[in-house]
Amino acid sequence: MRRMRLTPAGIRYAFATAITGYALVGVFAMTGLAGQAKPVNTTGAYSAAQATRGKAVYSDQCLVCHGENLEGVVGPPLTGDDFLGDYGGKPVADVIQKIQGTMPQQAPGTLTHAQATDLAAFILQSNKWPAGADLTDATATNATLPAGKAAAPAAAATNTAGLPTVTASANLAQFMRAVTFPNANIIFNTQLYDPGKEKPKMPIPYDYVLWGKTVYYGWEAVDEAILALRDTSPMLLLPGRKCQNGRPVPIQNADYQKTVKDLIAFTDKLWAAAQTRNQEKVSDLSEELNNTCANCHKIYRDVQPGGKLQSSSAAGGIAQDRCNPNPTIDPNARGL
Repeated sequence: MRRMRLTPAGIRYAFATAITGYALVGVFAMTGLAGQAKPVNTTGAYSAAQATRGKAVYSDQCLVCHGENLEGVVGPPLTGDDFLGDYGGKPVADVIQKIQGTMPQQAPGTLTHAQATDLAAFILQSNKWPAGADLTDATATNATLPAGKAAAPAAAATNTAGLPTVTASANLAQFMRAVTFPNANIIFNTQLYDPGKEKPKMPIPYDYVLWGKTVYYGWEAVDEAILALRDTSPMLLLPGRKCQNGRPVPIQNADYQKTVKDLIAFTDKLWAAAQTRNQEKVSDLSEELNNTCANCHKIYRDVQPGGKLQSSSAAGGIAQDRCNPNPTIDPNARGL
């Protein structure tokens, strides 16, 4: 093989090419390192000063929902496995984006980017992850939260078909007050207000229940109330439910079954009227809704003491005698 001779100029060219190659390798290596994920539990991803500022913002804006120790009250926990169940393996930038875009609940989007970043720093500190240099947009993209522990799925009761079963936890009074009563009242309210003209104002001072009415209101709330009545009324026939006094709900009685079925069927009329967006049509049906509910109440709820057909409760009275047929109602006239 012929030996190759390099002139001084050729040597300089080869040397420059080699230096350039090494420089490019170094740049690519540094770039790759910069883009690598850096776990926040092993590498300081925020500064103590940021966490201090974030704590002040948290106390002012977040404490009511998330708790003094970030344990979660109305809002979810911001520490531990529950927090990592949502954000484990994700970059801190996702947490900042969530805070700035949706928090605080009573005034979402009002926090500055700097405040959201400081709050993220405080969350990192509260999880006892080490501090370091300032958390920036660049480092927040690479700083990743550790993976959380996978929660073991709760074993659900199943029926013979292998499907989850529904069991009655609330007594009949609790169920009615929590579901049927408030949704029926939305229908009754059409006698007083036109849903199409209703637009609730943000409550001052802040109130979560009243705030919710500023999000879902008007005809949308009426529609949802009707659907809620339709989908939940069959649960009035759920086996195993007790009345407030501990007596079993009389789901075996034909008149009780009929009043529940009548309520379910009546929601079809309500739905058709609501879709016209005509206040008067829905308002007219609200009285019929009242009568449909009263058909059951006057038999099983508004029970009066007295009479040999009265229940066997020792004291007698409305509360004690509920869920027994009312002796003042003619048994042959039930199922009105």
